Amino acid sequence: MKTTEIMPKDIWNDEKLDNINGFIKKHSDKQSNESRVKYKLLSIQYKLEDYIEKEDLKESEMLDILDFVKMYLQVLNITKKDLARYFGMNDSNLHKYLTGQRKLNPQVVLKISAFSHTKPEYWYRVQVKNELLKLKKEKAKDYERYDYRKLLTT
Repeated sequence: MKTTEIMPKDIWNDEKLDNINGFIKKHSDKQSNESRVKYKLLSIQYKLEDYIEKEDLKESEMLDILDFVKMYLQVLNITKKDLARYFGMNDSNLHKYLTGQRKLNPQVVLKISAFSHTKPEYWYRVQVKNELLKLKKEKAKDYERYDYRKLLTT
């Protein structure tokens, strides 16, 4: 009795992929605009969570808080100036917080968190992750000397 090996192309081929894409499009066309926005915002939240949790982040993959906020603004079709006005801030001040030129403070974090329906901790974690990545890249050798194994061998 001869057995046949199942190949990936037997499971996922262009025709099946087209059928799945057609199914998704058909059902997404039935969604209300409000549902579409809700799902897009949820998608951004997942991207934010994934970014925070990703361990082997390369410098080229680094995102500022501004990158995530821009995703929200694009979905909601508003500008950063509109957001700054809504937050009661100057656009230039908000920009400095969002790009990391200024450290986030609790007031800004709570505003962004309320606006995006995300946990405030997420925004601090993005800031800290980026600061550590930059410092590690610039001065990795300086911190290698603090390895506990070096302490134990002396």
